[in-house]
Amino acid sequence: MKNFRPVTNLSTISKVLERLALARLKTHIRASPNYCILQSAYRQGHSTETAISKILDDIIGSINSGHVVALVSLDISAAFDSVTHDVLVQLLEDEFGVTGTCRRWISDYLTGRSFTVRVGQSTSPSRPMTTGVPQGSVLGPLLYTIYVSPIGRLIASHGVECHQDDGTICHCL
Repeated sequence: MKNFRPVTNLSTISKVLERLALARLKTHIRASPNYCILQSAYRQGHSTETAISKILDDIIGSINSGHVVALVSLDISAAFDSVTHDVLVQLLEDEFGVTGTCRRWISDYLTGRSFTVRVGQSTSPSRPMTTGVPQGSVLGPLLYTIYVSPIGRLIASHGVECHQDDGTICHCL
């Protein structure tokens, strides 16, 4: 009972609208130089397996060349729940150029949500949600990758190659 994750019950209309927004937003975000090119999660043709294959190939190649290799893995607990709405919306504008109506729509999409906890026949009072992207939503995975994108750029600025999935895998060659 340590961590209950909220499940978002979205209507069919909501999911259709999210898919339409995702189709436009995904192309724009992935074309940005601030999008991590080694982002493997939530991308067609990429997966944890492709990231691990590349990392393993890089490590073996470096070891065969006589280099010392270090590998660090960062796993963010309850990652989707940790997204701060204000920070995400600011990243969308500052780092990815999402402004105007689209920025406002995403801000409205994230804010104004609430949650309750139900155990048996008991239900808690409704509380506002100020963090997290909706679990089970169509936009959630892309919004999460936007939120963590600065981590990869910060790590890469120190000469360390960084692969991002649900967590972050870094290796020095």
